[in-house]
Amino acid sequence: MDKQTRFTHMDDNGNAVMVDVGGKPVTRRRAVAAGRIRMSAACFDAVRQGAVKKGDVLAVAQVAGIMAAKKTGDIIPLCHPLGLTHCTVEFTLLPETCEIEARCTAACEGQTGVEMEALTGVSAALLTIYDMCKALDKRMEIGGICLVEKIGGKSGDVRRDGYEA
Repeated sequence: MDKQTRFTHMDDNGNAVMVDVGGKPVTRRRAVAAGRIRMSAACFDAVRQGAVKKGDVLAVAQVAGIMAAKKTGDIIPLCHPLGLTHCTVEFTLLPETCEIEARCTAACEGQTGVEMEALTGVSAALLTIYDMCKALDKRMEIGGICLVEKIGGKSGDVRRDGYEA
C-alpha cells in the first residue's frame, strides 16, 4: 500500500499507532456533526411538551453531548485528547417526521482536528434521548450521523452538501 492510501493509525507492520502530530502547527480547528433520532408521535409530543417522567430530555442530552465531546480521547482508542475551547449541542424538532436533529459544534486551538469530538458529542446526545425516552418508545431509530463541516488543518475546509453549518 502506498503512502497515499495507507491508514494513518497503522505502522508498516500493521500495528495500531497514535499518529504523531508533534511537528504540526497549532491552528484554529472547528467541526460540526449532525444526526437524528426518529420516534413515535406520542413520544415526540412528550419530549416537546416536557412531559417525559425522567425530566427535561433535551437539557440532559445537551449536557451529555458536551461531556462526551470533552472525553472523546478517553472513548476512541487512538484519538488524541484535546482541550476544547468551545462546544455546543443544539436540537431542532421536526414534527412532520417525528424526528429530533442534534447538532454538535466543537472547536480548539490544536495540532489535530475536532471531527471526532463533534461526532462523539452528537452520538452521545442522541443516545441520551433514546435512554430517557425508551420507556415510551422502544422502536426509536438513530441515524444519519455525519460530519457537516470541518474548518482548519492541513486538509483544508470540508462542507457536506445539503446541510447548513
